[in-house]
Amino acid sequence: MKLFFWKRKTAGGPQKKKSKVREWIDAAIFAVVVATLIRTFLFEAFMIPSGSMERTLLIHDYLFVSKISYGPRIPMTPLAFPFANHTLPFTKTTKAYSTAIQWPYRRLPGFSDIERNDVIVFNYPCGDTALYSKSGDDADYYVMKRNMTPDTLKMFYSDPIYRPVDKRETWIKRCVGISGDTIMVADGQLFVNGKPGFEPPNALTSYRVKTRSGKPFNDKEEKDLGLSGGYGLGTDSSRYYTYDLTKEAVALVKKWGDTIYADPKIQTRKGIFPGDPDKYAWSEDVYGPVYVPKKGATVQLDTCVLPFYRRVIVNYEHNQLEVKGDKIFINGRETKAYTFKMNYYWMMGDNRHQSIDSRFWGFVPEDHLIGKAWVIWFSFHKTYKDFYIRWGRFFTLIK
Repeated sequence: MKLFFWKRKTAGGPQKKKSKVREWIDAAIFAVVVATLIRTFLFEAFMIPSGSMERTLLIHDYLFVSKISYGPRIPMTPLAFPFANHTLPFTKTTKAYSTAIQWPYRRLPGFSDIERNDVIVFNYPCGDTALYSKSGDDADYYVMKRNMTPDTLKMFYSDPIYRPVDKRETWIKRCVGISGDTIMVADGQLFVNGKPGFEPPNALTSYRVKTRSGKPFNDKEEKDLGLSGGYGLGTDSSRYYTYDLTKEAVALVKKWGDTIYADPKIQTRKGIFPGDPDKYAWSEDVYGPVYVPKKGATVQLDTCVLPFYRRVIVNYEHNQLEVKGDKIFINGRETKAYTFKMNYYWMMGDNRHQSIDSRFWGFVPEDHLIGKAWVIWFSFHKTYKDFYIRWGRFFTLIK
């Protein structure tokens, strides 16, 4: 009896042996298929590109993102180049996917629900529309539209392009508010449902420092404060410099005898969500309250409330919306209330004075969630001054 029954035989005799090239091709295809399945349903690698999560996560931390924590999301754009997001490798504008097939949002069961203060990787909600500059770099359409005239946009950027949910930019933040929560920030302090929210123990906050020397901190002082360089801002005439510091660093600065002031960031910001400074004169440190939508919950709508939920109604839940005077029409019918079809979440960076987050672009829909940041597997530090590997961060769980 032949045990190797899966080996097919040709009619004329033994099967011809595969060439080395064919073996390598078969092995490569098998590796790509396996890696794609792992990346889609188990975990995915991610690199920290900015300082918005410092000091919880540092620039050039390399993470594994767990897809099974909340349940893996079934690809909504299945026809895509392996391991690419929205653009082909070594190109700036060539799409890495096809929208010929689009599947509805579905998610397999996971091991846990999303909890407050989880560090989450997600698709950038306002990444549905992007612009490419003449040099091929992409930009946020909504930011550019807010800051430029239509003629200026046409001068510097190509026509806007639409990206499916799972092909938008990938971001990482801390989920400080889950569906049904009410978020508020008062004097820089986060409040969730009227109670003080999570404060990361090693988070950075911006402070103005008047140094004894009248100059920025020197290399030794920066090292003692845990700075990586480049944080100081200011002029010799003002003698004040702005630094992002931890609480421990603040205590050390005070011990040195330097004068330190909190940077309240109280000025109104045009880009603050919902983007209506005349009605909502808010900033990073003075914000809210804002209700985070929950699936099945109903909110009363009027022209004052509508700016918070316009993108939810139109962009995320795909309704037709029209405003005539004080009347609101959804799918052709006048309405004074809206019931949400999905859960939403509120994301903020741990470095809250240097983070573009939900305070600027609003809610993150559940279909944009990719997974839970799990573990740091590699990390290095690089500036114009030096380079070294952060051995102590290897295989550190993310909290």
